[in-house]
Formats: sequence, structure tokens, C-alpha cells
Amino acid sequence: MLAACLPGLAAVVGLVLCVDGVEHTSGARPSRRPAVGARSVAATHSAPKPRIVPRSAWLDDLARHAQPPPRYDDKVVAVFVHHTDSPNGYDCADAPRIIRYLYAGQTGARNWDDIGYNFLVDRCGTIYEGRAGGVDRPVTGAHTQGFNHRTAGIAALGTFTAGVPVPQAMTDAIAALAAWKLGLADVDPRSKARLTSSNSLSRYRAGTTALLPALAGHKDGYMTNCPGAALTARLPQIRELAARLQGRTP
Repeated sequence: MLAACLPGLAAVVGLVLCVDGVEHTSGARPSRRPAVGARSVAATHSAPKPRIVPRSAWLDDLARHAQPPPRYDDKVVAVFVHHTDSPNGYDCADAPRIIRYLYAGQTGARNWDDIGYNFLVDRCGTIYEGRAGGVDRPVTGAHTQGFNHRTAGIAALGTFTAGVPVPQAMTDAIAALAAWKLGLADVDPRSKARLTSSNSLSRYRAGTTALLPALAGHKDGYMTNCPGAALTARLPQIRELAARLQGRTP
């Protein structure tokens, strides 16, 4: 059975959050840093860092939520693409307000410590910082059941089910973001990543090592329709563009 998308602040803002397939923890979370002596990867296929709008652009004083320190992995070897199951006909100037509502739904109604996605992208191609901890660092997210470690979650603002147009500016921005983030660990966006499931609610029992796309859809790790059929169909093109941005040959 496919996972349904549960409402978040629906009575107030009419948004629906597709967040069933996420793994999160409440309460204090200690910072998890790379082991002493861990060697960094010299990226031979890096990509330019795209412009990323900071959290301060959408997280106003009234919405601020006390939260524990972020947790970190050693590196990011895969990204998961999501959609937020929210309306598509928004003005891009309203994107910060929409993200603030998503945050309020997850930290309020769901009592999470922070928004689960590491990044969010609007239909105009603007990239926003999501989860706290630093965009340059491998922040452990809360976006994909079983596969939050060593991954980053990128959420497309909107609903991209079959037949819904996916803005080119949005897919270009997702590709640029994935190329940069994966390039920090010299990961080819067209490759596969070995990820170990931490939660049996994912498609794989806890402890199972799965071979998943380095640029994956949420449905690759969890029983869901996310990121929607239309956006899923664009993932091969996004992978190819991300690889070109890293300077890789076809």
C-alpha cells in the first residue's frame, strides 16, 4: 500500500505535507561529527555552489522553535528528491511564507525538532536552506525513513503528480544543488550509492545495505508516490545535467 500524505496545519493554511516516509527524533540530539582522523575526499568532479537563501529569510521571530544542536554525518553520498504536496499556483515571493508553514506543521503539530528537508526549491528555481546546521556541512536530515544518514533531502515546493508540468527553473536548480552537494564527496549523480537502512519502515529492513541512485526519488527508499510521477520522470534528466555541471563526460 502506498503511503498517504497527512495534513499539516490543514485547517489554517490548506497545505498537505507528504512526510509519512521520514524518520525523526524528538528531544535533545547531540552533534554527530566525523571520527577523528577521518580523511576528506579530494573532489575531482566538483560543481559551483549555487545561491542558497538562508533560513533567516523564512524563519521569522514568531516562528522560531527551540531545538537541540544539529547532527552531522561524515559526508553526503546521495540526495533524495521530494515534493511537498502543497499547491502549485503560488507566487514565488510567497515561498518563504509557505516554507514557514511547512516548518510550523512539522515542529508544531508533529512536534519535530526542525523542518525535515535540508533544502527546498521553489518553482522559480530559488533554493532555500531548510534544516539547520550549515548548508556546506553534511547535516543529518529527517526526510526519508531509514536513509537520513549520509544523504540530503531536497524538496520541490508543489505537487507533481502525473500530468502536472514541472518548471524547468525548478529542475535546473535541483540539478545545480545536487551537483554541488554530491561533488563535495566526488559522487557522480548518475551512479549508485550503498546506503544502510536504519529503519524497517523503509523499503529495506533495518541493517540492510541497499544500492540506491545517488540522486534518488523519495519512493526509492520508502513506499510512497513522492516526489510525484511528473517529477520522478524528470529525474534522469536532472541526473545528466548534474553530471555535466560536475564536468563529467557522457
